[in-house]
Amino acid sequence: MREHQLEVGDLIQPLFVVHGARIEREIASMPGVCHLSVDEALDREVDRVRGLGISAVLLFGLPAAKDEIGSENFAEDGIVQRALRRLRARHPDLLLLTDVCCCEYTSHGHCGVLRGESVDNDATLEILGRVALTHAAAGADIVAPSGMMDGMVATIRAALDGAGHTDTGILSYAVKYASAYYGPFREAAESAPTFGDRREYQMDCANVREALLEAALDEAEGADMLMVKPALAYLDVVRAVRERTALPLVAYNVSGEYSMVKAAARLGWIDERRVVLESLTGMRRAGADAIVSYHAKDVAGWLAEEARG
Repeated sequence: MREHQLEVGDLIQPLFVVHGARIEREIASMPGVCHLSVDEALDREVDRVRGLGISAVLLFGLPAAKDEIGSENFAEDGIVQRALRRLRARHPDLLLLTDVCCCEYTSHGHCGVLRGESVDNDATLEILGRVALTHAAAGADIVAPSGMMDGMVATIRAALDGAGHTDTGILSYAVKYASAYYGPFREAAESAPTFGDRREYQMDCANVREALLEAALDEAEGADMLMVKPALAYLDVVRAVRERTALPLVAYNVSGEYSMVKAAARLGWIDERRVVLESLTGMRRAGADAIVSYHAKDVAGWLAEEARG
């Protein structure tokens, strides 16, 4: 009689890949989440993910060096491109998604090319198209633009189609709020802005109608899937977007949501398993078809235990 089910097939595991050798370094503010070098360290982690039945991963990369335009972001031998080639060869059936943004790669930490102290939307679009092309060529199944640039989906779709990557999907971070819940991710991706913040191009937490407009624009531009980020404080937005689109909808259970649960559980204040399963079931109930979550491995293990009875 249960109305909504949380299943392992709903989960997408984020991974942070870095340069170096034999690195599996836990991120201090995100217990259980690691920086992984693109060698046996990445192999072991993805083997664990696949062994738990998780069929999709979302890759974030930390570059060897940063500059004003984030050159490694679109380099053929960039860190994400290297990870894609390795994972595609080792796991042909794994769904590979990649974050397409500039913040991890730029020296200033903003999500695009700067003009003065503001992001130049149109100049950034050209960069995003180049990033998406290199990811698709390296083996990405789905590229996920997350910078909230106007026109990013149309630009990426045109670039992919023009280069023959017509089967590469686009998961648009269509509804991305300027949220304090991203705090731990700033450490994980080393992407904190060196000045200002991202409210110039990310959304105000008070707005819902704007979210519907942003989602509709990205759908019209050719997005194959839409995302709402963050998840827990925005379940009403997930529901509102769900009711207005037939596209697959993804919720991002972000770093701050993850770390708060981990911290409270370590202090013995909550039952981690029950809280996580309740939270992610709530995201499915609100209308999410899939969930990006740092809890994915734990959840997959718990669901397997429940299935065994």
